[in-house]
Amino acid sequence: MSNLDEFLAGERLDDVVFCVSDAYLDDDSRLRSVGTEVDGGVRLILDGETGRSAFQAGTGMGAMEFAKTAMGAEGEIARSLDDGTCPFAADAPDDDHEIRFVFAFAEAQNEEVGGLYAEGDVVHAYAHCTCGESYSHKWVIGDRNDE
Repeated sequence: MSNLDEFLAGERLDDVVFCVSDAYLDDDSRLRSVGTEVDGGVRLILDGETGRSAFQAGTGMGAMEFAKTAMGAEGEIARSLDDGTCPFAADAPDDDHEIRFVFAFAEAQNEEVGGLYAEGDVVHAYAHCTCGESYSHKWVIGDRNDE
């Protein structure tokens, strides 16, 4: 089972996923040496603190600050955490709408909070699009087996 599969199964709740597109990442970036090459970019699965530091080094912004801005718009982020559908594409169809980067973490089930959190562990994913907008997507682990 890959690190991503383990993350998506809720077995790596202390880790974060950071995926950066080739277009956004310098060819000589250190992130390339610590991540896994994926179609069109690099994916890193790191412990939370290291992952947040890598995100800040790679994007110039804090991970939690980015997440807060991305929460303002709900979009679709692929289970692979390296692609998505920008919710702003309909409003600006002439713009380019490709993922620049994705940041994701999982939160353990918490029945006291209710909602999705009562149903199981929840993946929180945040994406930044080439159009300049950011968006989010969250799901209960195990509910997206159709992908």
